[in-house]
Amino acid sequence: MGYVIDAIRAGRDASVPALVARLSPARRRDLAGELPGLRRELREAGWTDWQRRGRMRNALLLAGAGCHTGAAAAAAWLASPVLRDWDGLPTARLLAVLADRDPAWLGDLAHRLAARAGTARDDYPLIRALVRVAGCPVPTGDAFVHGWAADMVVVRPADRRGRVLRLGAALRADPDAPALVARLFETVEPAAALTSYGDPEHSGHWPAVLAALAAEGVLDRSALVEGAVARLVRGGRPQHLRVFSAVLRRLELDAEEERRHTADWTVLAADAPSTVAGDAQQVLARLWAAGDLSAARLADVSEAVLFRPEKKLVRAQLVLLGKALRRDAEARHVLLPAAAAAFGHQDTALQERALALVVRHLRPGDTALREELRPSVEQLGPAQQTAAAALLGVALPDAAAGEPYREVLPAAPAARPQPPAPATAAETVELVAALVRGREPVAAEFEAALDGLVRHAHGDRAALAAALEQVLATGWQWEADEHGRVSVERLDGLELVAAAVLGRVRPADLATGPAAGRRRGHRGCVHQTLEEVLRARVHEVAHRVLTAPLPFLLATPSVRTGSVEAADLVARLDAYGRLGTEPAPNDFAQALLRVRRDPAAAPAAAALGSSAGDRLAAWLTASGDAADRLVRRVEEPAPPDAARPWNHAREGIRRLVVGVRAWLVPQREFPAAFHDLGRPATGTADRCWHWAGQDGLHRSVLPEDREVLAAWALPDVTGCAASDEAGGCAALPALAELGGEAGPVLHLAVATGLGARHAEDRLAAVDALLVLAARGELAADRIGGDLAELLALGTVKPNRLADAAGTAAATGAHATTWAVLAHALPSLLAAAGGPVPPGAGDLLAVAADCVERCGAAGPYPQGLDAAADRTGSSRYVAQARRLRTALTGTPAR
Repeated sequence: MGYVIDAIRAGRDASVPALVARLSPARRRDLAGELPGLRRELREAGWTDWQRRGRMRNALLLAGAGCHTGAAAAAAWLASPVLRDWDGLPTARLLAVLADRDPAWLGDLAHRLAARAGTARDDYPLIRALVRVAGCPVPTGDAFVHGWAADMVVVRPADRRGRVLRLGAALRADPDAPALVARLFETVEPAAALTSYGDPEHSGHWPAVLAALAAEGVLDRSALVEGAVARLVRGGRPQHLRVFSAVLRRLELDAEEERRHTADWTVLAADAPSTVAGDAQQVLARLWAAGDLSAARLADVSEAVLFRPEKKLVRAQLVLLGKALRRDAEARHVLLPAAAAAFGHQDTALQERALALVVRHLRPGDTALREELRPSVEQLGPAQQTAAAALLGVALPDAAAGEPYREVLPAAPAARPQPPAPATAAETVELVAALVRGREPVAAEFEAALDGLVRHAHGDRAALAAALEQVLATGWQWEADEHGRVSVERLDGLELVAAAVLGRVRPADLATGPAAGRRRGHRGCVHQTLEEVLRARVHEVAHRVLTAPLPFLLATPSVRTGSVEAADLVARLDAYGRLGTEPAPNDFAQALLRVRRDPAAAPAAAALGSSAGDRLAAWLTASGDAADRLVRRVEEPAPPDAARPWNHAREGIRRLVVGVRAWLVPQREFPAAFHDLGRPATGTADRCWHWAGQDGLHRSVLPEDREVLAAWALPDVTGCAASDEAGGCAALPALAELGGEAGPVLHLAVATGLGARHAEDRLAAVDALLVLAARGELAADRIGGDLAELLALGTVKPNRLADAAGTAAATGAHATTWAVLAHALPSLLAAAGGPVPPGAGDLLAVAADCVERCGAAGPYPQGLDAAADRTGSSRYVAQARRLRTALTGTPAR
């Protein structure tokens, strides 16, 4: 047995099957008992000894497979993450070492491996080989089916005649294909092989191949139809459902098959993604044309479809209702109330089309039907309600009689207090462990944990160290040298302070602070600038734990946004003075950057009689306005730079940028780690390796300087509006909640975000807009002027702005939305005789709706008369006329 262990340690995996085969069953059981120790030895080898780990891994894997006599134990051994690498399991060698096992045992092993959802897909080659050897039924679990589907789309080796077998031939050659294809429609998540390889409409993709095999009789056609319909009804992301819709199109369902699934088409038309709903809507239209859809069922479908936001679907449904009403006038008692569901649609043109349909098909004696329709009139806009009441011959609802308009804004975000430092060492360790193991610590919790470590290290470092030892100090970054010390370069944040508490680092390693510019992508990286401040403060805290422990931190925020109240900082400096403690330079500098500039607190700071108190007093009375540091300009498109292809989408457009002039205060008065905060910035769109916006920890460095933070964030926001980037606007609501001036740069960033390509980014910008409005900080003329300039530059598209403005108005902020749009519209209305930008009519519709609802009488956008007087009946012209009517009270000419 010793020679097998020696072979494992030497990594001679090729010889392991033969060596294990020579062992008796008893010796194999004995060796199996030794293998966990060898696996532990492999785990503890350390990442630096990767060559030895690689040599041992396969040998140990093969030995365990051959020595475990139970299928459950063998499956657990093969699934061990310690024994796996990127190359997967060595199938051929595993089959060799298992060659003497009973077929029933091999089948049991195959099904146990297939039952492990986390590894079954990767282990598909071994599982399938074991199934073939054992002659057992094929597994049908989700992960195995996903692995099988991936194996089917892989190009096959050429056969003897030189042809390459692909998906169709692979499915024909697999006797288990019917059962496994059926499972493809039932897995919780669609197999990646269905959704990730090319266009589902291609003749060689799954839909076409499955339809062809169904025509040949290889697959059951009815099972494919039932499976595809059921999968669409289950729902999912549009890109995942495309392949199942394509299957139905390729199968070309006959009338009976379509009629059998009438209830399913109804559900899909109501709730499925728009492309799937459109297909279902067409099927329902065919069923109606064939007389297989009753008026009652059509009404049910119509009420659901007309509630959807997609204009194309709503228009098509109104057309179908018109056809149905012309064919059967008596159906109006059922169909007209359904058509009235479109009265609540956000698009006023569709409201008017639905109203015209209702008016066209009402009869003079339909008194009861008119009364049934009367409540639906409340859903129309104010301008349409009066017209509807006159056309339908009904009285206006009481609510429409004219209550004064009331703007609805969200409550202004309250300043939530910073959570206090944990009261005990155990609570501190629990919080530290949770944050270390999490991916992105929340700034408030990070500061509470850091302050807790400082306080309890000052009070009883030994007790804190004993508690930390039990939950931390694991992982490759904690690997110690022969003296029991860890590398400072491997640890960061709370772990570095914990290492100091545990005595795993030396003061000399921390005295010089962190290595400047570690992992810096380039000089213009704002993330690195802010990260240097955070890391310098942590290094300083860790150093003081070992040399002169601080009683608490000065820079711990007073509120969750990161700001420190001036009175709190004065009280902390007073406590430092009474304890005879000198402020730590980095901690005090961070406290100054976080403190609210309240001149009323300056006398109390000066009365402390310390240099720190005098410095705080001077800081509180100095100007904190960043406006003189910010320079706004239009940047012309830059020629493509082959060295920076990732920047082409940003630099190849005409755009607004905000540069930041040099700020000398950090360079003259603050420690070295803060110097880059004062460096000038061009404001151009250069990307860095972080590839993401500012997070809460970064924003907490300058929580009272949101103008500068907004200037640094503007390139990311512009990228979201001018290219296909996403996520760059996520920080806008948080920036709106910070302290300091809500000046022109923050307004420009929010305006740019309102034109972002992705809905999530536009929604973040709307949230920021409403936060500023709720706090009374929104300058509507400023942000509207920014939008006018951005529309002219092409950075913001009218259709995207219309969506964002409609979202803001839907919250009840009609007056606020109109106040912004009133200053933005002249940019679209200026060239009244030229081509109309796409989406301009939608933007005018939102503006008109806001004016009608809030009753505003101005301001009157320049160019509106010229747009309204254009010939034609396009949406742009119709909505311009509607807006003019709403502002002047004069009917359209």
